[in-house]
This record gives sequence, structure tokens and C-alpha cells, in this order.
Amino acid sequence: MLPTRSAAAAAPGLLAAAAAVAVAVAVHLLLPAVPAMTLAVVLGLMAANLPGVAAWTAGPARPGLDFAGKHLMRAGIVVLGLKVSLGDVLGLGWAALLLVAAVVAAAFAGTYGISRLFRLPPRVSLLVATGFAICGASAIGAMAAVRRIRQEETVLPVALVTLCGTLAIGVLPLLARPLGLDAEIFGAWTGASVHDVGQVVATAQTAGATALAVAVVVKLSRVILLAPVVAIAGIHHRLGAEADGATRPPVIPLFVIGFVALAGLRTAGWLSPAVLDAAAALQDALLGMALFGLGSAVRVRQLLHTGGRALLAALASWLLIALLGLGAAFLMFPAT
Repeated sequence: MLPTRSAAAAAPGLLAAAAAVAVAVAVHLLLPAVPAMTLAVVLGLMAANLPGVAAWTAGPARPGLDFAGKHLMRAGIVVLGLKVSLGDVLGLGWAALLLVAAVVAAAFAGTYGISRLFRLPPRVSLLVATGFAICGASAIGAMAAVRRIRQEETVLPVALVTLCGTLAIGVLPLLARPLGLDAEIFGAWTGASVHDVGQVVATAQTAGATALAVAVVVKLSRVILLAPVVAIAGIHHRLGAEADGATRPPVIPLFVIGFVALAGLRTAGWLSPAVLDAAAALQDALLGMALFGLGSAVRVRQLLHTGGRALLAALASWLLIALLGLGAAFLMFPAT
């Protein structure tokens, strides 16, 4: 809980973030193909770069926006656990789950390698690989926390994963017919290769209910890998801290434990649809405010000056993951 003075300082930024999420959700309701979380990042970018507003976001609103980008992101990851039902994920079958795990591992390793090839810093490369391979900005926030990476270093990876996820919404549906993909294969491709859950829904729904159902389950099988990947990163970081004599971080942050606990609660089937709907709305609010806060820290002029290599690395990684996901989709649903 924030002290009174800190709460007063954070209030302007938090109110701005909440208002931005309300606008993003309203636009999403009017245009379902546009994910609310993507709009939240875009609104943050606009707030950071429009004359008159930029100074306010960098000044009085900054404490609240930073709080949103860090703490509300973690809270949103906890609530994200309620989207994950192990029963639905296991319904894919072990062969499909192994394929998804292989795609995540190859995407992570390939994206990290591509990012280093383009001379991105190791920490930024790690965050980009995590976001692209697992579940977008949520995964970036989780990895940054367990590796104690500064919030400022998450801004570029979040911008890249948002850009490439938005690219997928436009490009993948255009390729479905030329590639001869039926609804199941297209859904599996979307779930295996698009970054954020909202972006997966926006992409898959263009091919109908069957594609959407497959895409969501495949995507959630990637989301659940967030916990073990973050745990492995935490153990590795802890061992490094012990070797250096530094303060040892926790193996698994509390918010990741919360994510796993709520996933278990969802799997148990004890929660009513009304509670799950309310939790989904809460998650959108928390992650939307966090993404607005992170987007509001991006200065486009600086990004264009320093992010050319990063953009090329992201596009190359996006292509790699799209190819890996397409291959996995064909293996999941072979032609009969």
C-alpha cells in the first residue's frame, strides 16, 4: 500500500492511465479487431510525444505511470492465472503440448540469438526473447522482475512486442487462404506464434469460432510456460548473485507464485463464470494501465535514433516465430 504522500504523487499518473484504459476498451468494443492492450500502449506513446502532454507525462504524472508500469503489471500477471485452465491445456494432448514447448524453446533461443546478432544488450535481448516466445508484455514484466532489470530497460522490448503483435493481426489472416489453411490449422498457427493473448484473439477471430477456440487453448499452453521459464531464470540469477557475493533475489517472485495459484484455482473449477468475467475485466484494467505507463516512457525520436537495429531484430524474430508456429500447426492437425 502506498504511503499518503506517495499516493498523492502517484494519483495524477494513475488517473491518466485509468482514463486511457477506458478509452482503449471503448474503442475495442467499437472495433473488436483492435486489441485494447495494443491501444493502451499506443495511447501511452501519444501521451509521451504530443506537444503539451509530453511534459506532463515526464513530470507530474511520472510517479503514477512508473508505479503502474511496475506494480500494476505484476498484479495483472497474477490475475492472468485465472485465464489458464490446465484441463483445457491438457486437452490438446501430450504430442501437441510438446510441440508448443518446442516452439517456445526454439523461439526463445532464436530470438535471443538474433537480438545479440544485431548487437542488442544482453538484458534487452533476454526481455525481447521472453516477450516474443511466451506472452508479450506480461512475460517481459515477469522476466524483468526476476532478473531485477530496471523498468526503463523494459520500454523498448514492450514497444517491439506490441508492434510485431499488431503486425500479426494484419498479416496472418491475409496469408490463410493463399497457404490453404483450414480453421484449426490457422487457429493453432495464431496461438503458437502471436505474442499477446488479446492479439491472438483479434487475429484468430477473423477465421471463425473454431479457429478462435483452438488459438486460445494453444496460446494458454504457452502462457503457462511463463512460470517454469521465470523460475529457471530466477535460479540462474540467484546462483550468479551467490557467486558475486551480492544479495540473493528470490528464486520465484511472489507474483509468479500468485499466477500459479490462481491457475490452479481456475483448473479446480470452483469459480463461477461471473467471477471469471470480473477477473478478466480486472486483468485488462491492470495490464492496460501498466502498458499505458510503459508506453508513456517511450520517446519516439530517441527510439528512432537508437532502435533501428532493435526493429530489424524484432522483425527477423517475428518471421522466425511465424515459421515455427506454422510448422507446429501443420504437425498438430495433419491433413487427412
